[in-house]
Amino acid sequence: MIQLEPIARYWRASLLQQGWRLWLTELRGCVPKWLAFQEPPEQVHHWPLTAPVVPGNARQVLMLAPDAVLQQSVQLPLAAARNLMEVVGYELDRYTPFDAEQLYFVARQERRTPSHLEVRVVAILRERLDQILTDCAALGLYPHRVDVAGLGIDLLPAPLRPRSRPAGKQLQRSLPWLCGALLIAAMLLWLNDRQRVLDTMRATVQQQKAEVAQVHALRQQLLNTRGAAQYLSQRKRAQPPLAALLNDLTSCLPADTWLDQLDVKDGEVSFSGQSAKASGLISRIKGCQRLDNAQFEGVIQPDARTGKDQFALRAHLRQEAADAPTPHTP
Repeated sequence: MIQLEPIARYWRASLLQQGWRLWLTELRGCVPKWLAFQEPPEQVHHWPLTAPVVPGNARQVLMLAPDAVLQQSVQLPLAAARNLMEVVGYELDRYTPFDAEQLYFVARQERRTPSHLEVRVVAILRERLDQILTDCAALGLYPHRVDVAGLGIDLLPAPLRPRSRPAGKQLQRSLPWLCGALLIAAMLLWLNDRQRVLDTMRATVQQQKAEVAQVHALRQQLLNTRGAAQYLSQRKRAQPPLAALLNDLTSCLPADTWLDQLDVKDGEVSFSGQSAKASGLISRIKGCQRLDNAQFEGVIQPDARTGKDQFALRAHLRQEAADAPTPHTP
């Protein structure tokens, strides 16, 4: 059967227990109050007792005076740190006038140097501590811990310790739930950040699409404008200049003919005037290089004042090639 008393004594005397208590204290300050394990307060009673003790929810601590125990500072090899209580138990008769079976003792490591350990050994006779505990029970005190002058040790034998929930048990049970909650929170934060990045990317893509659509619209507008400009330019180049048209009419019309009005619009030329032989103007205009399909508008009427015929003609303006040279082109 496994002997738990040496293990318990080693745990109570080790620096690991002190570090555990300090770590629990720091951990309680980091977690919410509703989640943190709160150790019950301790109520200290100094021996000898002077009055009966009323039990309560606080942990009862019996505090012994320094002269009630044996204290000794010893130096041990570094290897003794692995089994400090066991090593001290073997050598206890060297440090005290009693054997290990006669004492309740605690060995606590005080300092560690490169060459040795400095250990404080606190011991008390079993029969004396048993009698003290019996007297305490008669007064209603059942201590959870037996300390000496506030050293933070526990001389109470393991069989006499009241069964209670181990310190930090509630915290240990809560830690998996806390870790799970933190994991879920981390996942939610990651998903939220991922969604935020996706929303930002979508907004950027939509903005870029709008900019591209605007660029396409501007490009199409530019193409339409350029096409219209090219069309007008081609129409302008295809239409002969007015000077060339006047020069052509001057060469085609006879000398006894003059014009009162000339209108060039949408590829058609309308002109009216007087001529000595208006009926022969159609055949004369057929010789014009820039006019086609000449026709009279209305009837020819004689003018009694000038003795000539009044006429009105309409003809189509012959379109030239876009690269055709103009009369002003050298």
